[in-house]
Amino acid sequence: MNLAYIKESREKFQALLAQYPVLVTGAFFIIYIVVTALSLPGAAVMTLAGGTLFGFWIGLVIVSFASTIGATLACAVARYLFRNWTKEKMGAWYDKINAGIKREGAFYLFTLRLIPAIPFIAINLGMALTEMRLR
Repeated sequence: MNLAYIKESREKFQALLAQYPVLVTGAFFIIYIVVTALSLPGAAVMTLAGGTLFGFWIGLVIVSFASTIGATLACAVARYLFRNWTKEKMGAWYDKINAGIKREGAFYLFTLRLIPAIPFIAINLGMALTEMRLR
């Protein structure tokens, strides 16, 4: 892949976007949700691509909503499939962690989101195993 290929691809995408704005935007939105919900690699690249292809503000809105929906889906699936198993395995530790989450859950979650060393998949799945409400 070289600069000429990237430039040509961007021009083709812009033409497609101009011709089918709702379809192209919707397809990008749905693909982003799927990538995030399944915790597939590539969300960071898609975030940058969204800003590049749609422009900063439109890309920001698309990525913000799609990433939130995808992360919520990943959290919900993990919660309903693995929470009981995790609770059984962790025993008393689970109760201590949940007490902290109940006390200051939103603060913990916000803080974790700001630490770039912790992957979003770990945060999504970790919070899914607690009793923190999805919303």
